[in-house]
Amino acid sequence: MKRTANAHWNGTLKEGKGEISTQSTTLNNTQFSFKTRFESGAGTNPEELIAAAHAGCFTMAVGAALTQAGFTPGDLTTEAILDLDMAALSITGIHLELKGSAITGVSEPKFKEIAEGAKANCIISKALSVPITLNVQYQ
Repeated sequence: MKRTANAHWNGTLKEGKGEISTQSTTLNNTQFSFKTRFESGAGTNPEELIAAAHAGCFTMAVGAALTQAGFTPGDLTTEAILDLDMAALSITGIHLELKGSAITGVSEPKFKEIAEGAKANCIISKALSVPITLNVQYQ
């Protein structure tokens, strides 16, 4: 299975602008710029999208792990907080805040154990430290 997204950028770092689109068209020419990335502006940014992907993946992983352990998942909500070091231009960490309720029969310690396993094993958690390859075409 492959998932695709594309981005287009035109202009300098500070004055330029771009659009991001996804295969599903959930993002369809969604704007991003220096302001949306490093200041405050209308649009999205790559770091926000990483946080959203991590929150979604992790929450689904918790639901799957609860089901596999014999529990019926209820409401699961995750906030992913990505820390960006502007001086180093690097992501220094992502903190996940998980809230769960209406999960029949699971104790708090078991819920925490399941969440820790999901944190370690969700696809996005694993992807954050994988090798990156590059193919460049210039026209």
